[in-house]
Amino acid sequence: MMFALFLGCKIPYYVPQYEMSLRAVSRILDLDLVHLEFNCCGYPVRHLDSRSFLFAAARNFALAEKEGLDIITPCKCCFGTLKKAEYYLKEQPGLRGEINLRLKHEGLRYRGVVRIKHFLSVLFHDIGLDVIKKKIKNPYHKLNVAVHYGCHALRPSRVVQFDNPVSPTKFDKLVELTGATSVPWALKLQCCGNPLMDKNEKLARDLMAKKVADGLAAGADYLCVACTYCQIQFDLGQADMAAARTGHRTLPSILYPQLLGLSLGLSKDALGLDQNRLGGGRLGEYLTQPIGARS
Repeated sequence: MMFALFLGCKIPYYVPQYEMSLRAVSRILDLDLVHLEFNCCGYPVRHLDSRSFLFAAARNFALAEKEGLDIITPCKCCFGTLKKAEYYLKEQPGLRGEINLRLKHEGLRYRGVVRIKHFLSVLFHDIGLDVIKKKIKNPYHKLNVAVHYGCHALRPSRVVQFDNPVSPTKFDKLVELTGATSVPWALKLQCCGNPLMDKNEKLARDLMAKKVADGLAAGADYLCVACTYCQIQFDLGQADMAAARTGHRTLPSILYPQLLGLSLGLSKDALGLDQNRLGGGRLGEYLTQPIGARS
């Protein structure tokens, strides 16, 4: 199964362990990730210049179409942005024609046939839960996980079409096939606060602190995310907040391919767990214990 991998701009610099664990898990699941010379998804300029945003996204679509590949992305922000661009370009043929005139200078054309999928969607729909479950070697036991969906994968629902925006279940099922328990928690679908970081850092931190407190109250041992920005917020941001705020209780955040990878038998080094600032290595150590000793 082959896809063009769209990493986005943030992962290589801020969260390299996301790419590392994604590739490690993909090899086990026979998922072939092809590198293309993609540019930015267009997110940073979408509120400044809509034509530039759409051109950036459409160029990526055209590159993938030229190779006959669909796009897979681990970043939910990139996923939401690319899906929004796809929606606009399909709904407005005149706009698509205008963008294609610009793409023509590079010998590219967007025809509207490429599909944009998040990594979780590929696992859930293309590979399938049953196939993945058969490859599990080290199932978790008594591990409680607070699943954080992130905003861009769920809204606007008519555009992204990822899951039920009010009562999603796909990410929970992917977590639970590892043997972990997805705990119910009230703030599950609330924003992590990262989009506000550059405008109102205190509010961004407060939103995160409320989510962390709610996850801890629900009995979670870990947060699990599949979004670049959410991991930056819950791992890097939470570590900084813990250092600055007296008495802040932390809830370590783990990327889904890291959680899945350990249960598939991959080592914590292969998944970059020690690159997580909060408690990633501890989960790797947990799986080296006999099942009866795990808690």
